[in-house]
Amino acid sequence: MGGRTDMGKAHLTRRALLGGATAVALGAATGTAAAATAATAAEVPSLWREFTRTPFTHPQIPYIGRAGCHAGATRFPRRPVVADVRDFGAVADGTTDCAPAINRAIAAAGRAGGGTVTIPPGTFRIDGLIRVADSNVVLRGAGSDRTKLYATKNLTELIGVYGSRYGGDKSSWSWAGGLIWLAPHARWDSLVAAIGDRAWPFEGWTGNRRDEWTTLTTVGPARQGSWTLTVADPRRLRPGRLVLLRLADDPDHTLLEHMSGGGPGPQAYYWADKTKLTSYVPYEWPVRITRVHGRRVTLERPLPLDVRPEWDPRLTTHVPELTGAGVEGLTLEAVETPQSPHLLDKGYNGVVLQCAYDCWLDDVTVRHVDNGFGLVAASACTLRGTRVSGRGSHHPYFCREGSHDNLVEDFTIEERTVPAPPNTQLHGINVEGLSSYNVWSCGDMRMGTFDSHRGLPFANVRTDITVNNNGRHGGDASAGPLFGARFAHWNIRVTNGRAGLMKIDGLAPYSATVGLNTVTEFDQIDVPDFTGELHSRLELYGTTDAVRPRNLHEAQRSL
Repeated sequence: MGGRTDMGKAHLTRRALLGGATAVALGAATGTAAAATAATAAEVPSLWREFTRTPFTHPQIPYIGRAGCHAGATRFPRRPVVADVRDFGAVADGTTDCAPAINRAIAAAGRAGGGTVTIPPGTFRIDGLIRVADSNVVLRGAGSDRTKLYATKNLTELIGVYGSRYGGDKSSWSWAGGLIWLAPHARWDSLVAAIGDRAWPFEGWTGNRRDEWTTLTTVGPARQGSWTLTVADPRRLRPGRLVLLRLADDPDHTLLEHMSGGGPGPQAYYWADKTKLTSYVPYEWPVRITRVHGRRVTLERPLPLDVRPEWDPRLTTHVPELTGAGVEGLTLEAVETPQSPHLLDKGYNGVVLQCAYDCWLDDVTVRHVDNGFGLVAASACTLRGTRVSGRGSHHPYFCREGSHDNLVEDFTIEERTVPAPPNTQLHGINVEGLSSYNVWSCGDMRMGTFDSHRGLPFANVRTDITVNNNGRHGGDASAGPLFGARFAHWNIRVTNGRAGLMKIDGLAPYSATVGLNTVTEFDQIDVPDFTGELHSRLELYGTTDAVRPRNLHEAQRSL
């Protein structure tokens, strides 16, 4: 892709260096004298040695080695070219509305069963949104520095006012929808219809009212980290099928306690008035089946949580997924307008993946957007080589509505080009809504923060990131805790010395902060949601880049 050559070389260099560091760390775990000496020089934390012994069940560090598209594959599928947008009427003159032509080309690829739709170099004006709604369709430009889509309208103009299902005058375009929107046909159609009817919907895998599912089978007890389940009835299960593992909570909220690591602190927490949080339950985790042997079912990823009878565990159907689709090699630039007041965004939004599984974005830039890149009930997707630039964004990246096992790597948030208007808000890399096992890796954040936006996200990783920590987290009080268990911040370089949401040993239960430079508390200062001992770990504080392995995700992928 255009503009990616140097980044790709740097990424390979980091991975090569990491491979050696990982070997040192693994050697140290075996106890050999030579390896132990090398590991000491490389500053291998005890947490890494522990993790290599129990990678799927470590109490502070989640297993995220298979996060991303096709279990973290380093290469994306290559689809044959089946359409060129110019053949459908697109003209790179910067004035002709090319959205209808681009969408016709994408639809033709969908009717053909998939394939790549190419957009040549140049600037293509779009007065409508671009939809990828069929599996195995890839929209590919000539490179983010060569192909530009220039968007002139926002989602409020194109679809309508989108209020919040939780009331108030907030605009849901502040955290939903994109001017490039990847979502399956039926799901997108039902969302737009609900918005038109002002029946503000849920946005996830089981429909607007969370009732579009049926039980495939009930499930027996299992432990977090297991790759297999015992089911009551395997007849509707087959290898390759995508299913939802559904876990309901009980009246004592023991599922939410488990997501928080358990123990006296979560047990003492008052969950009953956290109505926004409890609306996110049941927890829905999409996963592919890899093997069915009698009543034993093997999954492509280990279980994210225990499976207990009191949570009514079952495998279920869901709305049809979008899979195998991607967007590559282009810039989406919105017409430059002032950033809207907080929570009143009009919807000059970038690229969103919704009800998508095994999909990807590669070498994509968004500019002058309200919100940059979104994962909404999306799982096992990869965003690689993405960039947010221009006048400043509310959410440069957002991950919500139960999004799991995603990978955002080699990403950049540029410094805003104009001062922030009054009453606006900057977050950063956002995660919320029971989203779990997501990874942000190899990032350059020239503004923003690690925005755990309440809603009890858990088991997420930020690693090998440089950040000018000048953003603020959000989240309603009714959305509950900032952090569940097993957050890991690993090799984080904070350029302005601000601790908030970086050093989390005093905030996140059963979590880890490893390889962070010395920071101090100022601006937004939080207190822990849970009382008592948090069982959180802090290692190699006051250092960065000396920690080995330098990148927690790449080290886990190499194991």
